[in-house]
Amino acid sequence: MKTLRDVKIGHSATVVKLHGEGAIKRRIMDMGITKGIVIKVRKVAPLGDPLELTVRGYELSLRKSDAETIEVE
Repeated sequence: MKTLRDVKIGHSATVVKLHGEGAIKRRIMDMGITKGIVIKVRKVAPLGDPLELTVRGYELSLRKSDAETIEVE
């Protein structure tokens, strides 16, 4: 299983499934990350966390722990 955390800087991936539970899954979905959406990894913070993403035309920062719950292809 490949997660969003595994996507390299500058590459894009399509969301296949969200594995989070309860409030975490709801928060991720409220950010616009849902099944079938293309996400581009723009950059990573200097200490490695968080990731900066482009989702639905806007910029979003997401912790690596949350990115591990997002399965991509």
